[in-house]
Amino acid sequence: MTLALPGTLGIDFGTSNSAMAWAAPGGTARLIPLEGETTAMPTAVFYNSEDLSTHFGRDAVAHYLEGTEGRLMRSLKSLLGSPLLLETTVVNNQQVSFQDIIATFLATLRERATQALGAAPTRVVMGRPVHFVDDDPERDALAQASLLQAAQAVGFTDVTFQLEPIAAALDYERRLNKESTVLVVDLGGGTSDFTVVRLGPERMAQADRSQDILATTGVHIGGTDFDHKLSLEQVMPLLGYRHIGPEGREVPSRIFFDLSIWHLINWLYQPRAIAQAQALWTNYTDVRLHQRLMRVLQERLGHHLAHEVEQAKIRCSQTDADAVMDLSYVEAMLSAPMTAAAMQEHLHSLLARTVACARECVQRAHLGHGPLDAIYLTGGSSALRPFQRALQAEFAGVPLVEGDLFGGVASGLAYSSRN
Repeated sequence: MTLALPGTLGIDFGTSNSAMAWAAPGGTARLIPLEGETTAMPTAVFYNSEDLSTHFGRDAVAHYLEGTEGRLMRSLKSLLGSPLLLETTVVNNQQVSFQDIIATFLATLRERATQALGAAPTRVVMGRPVHFVDDDPERDALAQASLLQAAQAVGFTDVTFQLEPIAAALDYERRLNKESTVLVVDLGGGTSDFTVVRLGPERMAQADRSQDILATTGVHIGGTDFDHKLSLEQVMPLLGYRHIGPEGREVPSRIFFDLSIWHLINWLYQPRAIAQAQALWTNYTDVRLHQRLMRVLQERLGHHLAHEVEQAKIRCSQTDADAVMDLSYVEAMLSAPMTAAAMQEHLHSLLARTVACARECVQRAHLGHGPLDAIYLTGGSSALRPFQRALQAEFAGVPLVEGDLFGGVASGLAYSSRN
């Protein structure tokens, strides 16, 4: 019988990226390397149909983009609470449920934690958003239950959950030298979560921190929604989105919506979906646009497009300058711009809803004793400059503090079992 490894593993299972941290009793949390020395890994699984191997993270994405035959699965967290979760899909001639694919990814995380720690961890704190599903408590509870089932299926025997923004707060607290009231902003791939919390050195030792949490809110908007919108506006018109056909009507838009959402792209490669797309040719005035669409589907280039949009968004945001998406693999010399101005315009509505959720959180906190001391940013999408500008406009004068965007939540989860 193997003795349980003393300590807590924190797993931030994210829509776009995942991370893990380990904290021994009384110790400092340390992030666990997942790919080489890198501590954040894309939440991606690639089933290689050439040699029947399975790949994860950057390795999974690289195999797909290199043209290896197989299935790439991303944005798996988005399926939690969805009827699709228990549906099956064909992987290497076998029917596999999406629930099992999530368990496969968690099993790999546990294996890599075991390699780093020298023994298999059994105690884990899993992160969860404030809402897996907006305005549907029953589906929200189902989402957590599904994640619990997946964690238990891979060998975790002591599984608890913590809200991701609260975990981020517990990590940030260790850097403070005075009591502060902080708005924690956790903007991930699938959700935006907010927490107003009292933090400080003297509060860290308290076992029950529930009185320090003044308010929490969340909305199901994240980086994948930004990518979806930018893809629709900047790339899908090149394939026929909003194109007016010979009868004066737009080409049916459903296919373009699905083609710009990571976890739906694979469905478009099915023979029936391709046949439906082929039949759309009568809706096109410019047949070149339809030819591009069919090339994307028949050669399975949809994830290439999604990856290109995501990377252009990141480049544009990091430099605050224009970027260009190279689409020459669809058609020679084809490209699409990603300008800072267009990104600001296209994301305005989504960002306004996200900032409104932050505003509601602060209002719920009833900060009669004083203003916010800081806004603490975590989650990869919080680095988006249009979002940061929108936050600064809403909370003028409150300093933005950028934490460990990809590791802060995992570290806080490892600490949270003590609080």
